[in-house]
Amino acid sequence: MTYNLKREVYERDGIPFDVDSEFDSQKTIDTIGASLRRAGHTVHLVEATADLPQWFLTHRVDLVFNIAEGTHGANRESQVPAILESLRVPFTGSSSVTLAIALDKAKTKQILSSEGIPTPRWQLFPTPTTALNPTLAFPLIVKPNREGSGKGIWRQSVVGDEATLRRQVARVYERYRQEVLVEEFINGRELTAGILGSEPLPILEIDFSPCRSSGEFFYTWRMKEFQGDAARGLNPTLHCPARLSAELTARVHDVALRAHRALGCLDLSRTDIRLRNDGTPFVLEINPLPGLSPCDSNFPIMTAAAGIAHETLIQRIVELAMLRYGRSQAVVKPHASTQELSGRVPAQPSAP
Repeated sequence: MTYNLKREVYERDGIPFDVDSEFDSQKTIDTIGASLRRAGHTVHLVEATADLPQWFLTHRVDLVFNIAEGTHGANRESQVPAILESLRVPFTGSSSVTLAIALDKAKTKQILSSEGIPTPRWQLFPTPTTALNPTLAFPLIVKPNREGSGKGIWRQSVVGDEATLRRQVARVYERYRQEVLVEEFINGRELTAGILGSEPLPILEIDFSPCRSSGEFFYTWRMKEFQGDAARGLNPTLHCPARLSAELTARVHDVALRAHRALGCLDLSRTDIRLRNDGTPFVLEINPLPGLSPCDSNFPIMTAAAGIAHETLIQRIVELAMLRYGRSQAVVKPHASTQELSGRVPAQPSAP
């Protein structure tokens, strides 16, 4: 199982305080590892560090359960899958190409647009001084182009005029050193739609009306990091299934499935959607590597609403991957010590 461990959140040496937000907690890593072991698998927990390629050159495994987000660069989520693909090691989830594209919001939106899938109108700002497209209608929302988990999105990210837009674009550009995505803000309901295998899950609706005191009525970084914290005003009400008619449910499911297929997602994905008041579902982004924390991730909320226990979800992801690789069971054939088989293994060379 490959992962990146979330460490303490604080500003350091010019690095944004939210730099590790996409990574997983020790509790999530241990929970998934324990679920895999209870299903009968022998499990190595291997942190995705710079030594990862060498680890796989000295250890033979039948399947990698990948939740690693990657550590740096524009295509970081594709780093572990690219290594595994080059070494012909089977793994769960989407390919390196899909993960690289999905992390780039503008490229994702280009694909969505080409497929006729509704997405808010947008403009990419390569620099803070890029001229604003006058056809874009305020309010607009400002985001880093290649971040996840709400990174770089704050209460001030929704702007109502060009002067405020310029300040926010400059702030994001200075902090994250990347292109800035500006898109029309869709007033409406916030939804997220999960796909497991090729089947849509019950839609999750995030009702931000209890969060008016914080002014964060959409998914900001604080909302992602501290969801449920009433003291901070970050306690949205979650409805799963969403409060939608059968017709709207079918429409949202159709859009999520089309987005899943357009990006070539495999095994699972989560599509974030804003449902405009006229019933049009606008795709904001697609996450082919959704969080799997049983405590605070949205994807397990949807699978639970479908009657799938968390442990069953983990095994189902393994089964989907094994079916793709033409395998009916996973039997690990390690070149490793008994001590390594029982616990966490650093990603460093180990004698066979």
